[in-house]
Amino acid sequence: MDTKELLKKVRKIEIKTRRLSDNVFGGEYHSTFKGRGMTFSEVRQYQYGDDVRAIDWNVTARYNEPFVKVFEEERELTLMLLVDVSGSEFFGTGKQFKREVLTEIAATLSFSALQNNDKVGLLLFSDQVELFIPPKKGRTHILRIIRELLEFHPQSKRTNIGKALEFLSGILKKKAIVFLLSDFIDDSYEKTLRIAAKKHDLTGIRVYDKREGEMPNIGLVPMIDSETQKTQWVNTSLKAVRDIYHTSFQKHVDTFENLFRKNGAGTLHCSLEESYVKKLLGYFKARI
Repeated sequence: MDTKELLKKVRKIEIKTRRLSDNVFGGEYHSTFKGRGMTFSEVRQYQYGDDVRAIDWNVTARYNEPFVKVFEEERELTLMLLVDVSGSEFFGTGKQFKREVLTEIAATLSFSALQNNDKVGLLLFSDQVELFIPPKKGRTHILRIIRELLEFHPQSKRTNIGKALEFLSGILKKKAIVFLLSDFIDDSYEKTLRIAAKKHDLTGIRVYDKREGEMPNIGLVPMIDSETQKTQWVNTSLKAVRDIYHTSFQKHVDTFENLFRKNGAGTLHCSLEESYVKKLLGYFKARI
């Protein structure tokens, strides 16, 4: 992808996802993810209806009239995006690949955080940490994140979610809002998920193609594993083969759902055929 084409794609995603974050998600993001507490802002004269517990007795005594303390939410937060860039993300039977939808979701969340003056960081992973961008503020920083999501070429096509979560726990010392975006075709992350979920506000967003769970009956066909690149001839006309395939796929889905819920983390399932806008909005509103 040349520079001109890349900038065009970045701009297109910025226009679409920033409009969503400004008009749809901004308020829900702010309400869903609270600041770290309340911090003192100022004192002002007591007004009818103020909580008497907020009266500043020292200032009241000095001026011989009641004053109250005013507090405001300590708003600044850190949003960390962990995005799967393994080979299985380059799959889709409709208009988009999984990686394209993951990119749009990540961009929408980034602009929502930008609108609330929060820091945003990015971690791209396969079976290793492919790229880490430390959390920062600002539109320029967000656009860099989008560029990496669009054009980054991973060294590996395999998946290891546990490695990404382990790196996260080691690099972020303070609590953060963490979104882990993947198809979760992996089952080796229970221990690291438990550690990350205790420390951070963690949500897993599973993006998938509905056809991944069902093998069509089309006879004997060669199939290429998108992560290992190995080719295997499969007789899809056999019901037993199709059942094994479906069972294996469902196992990953159940592992994702069970592990996240058991550890108090949020889950969101979004197929390529559905609107991620409605899914995200519903998730935010359910948490308020």
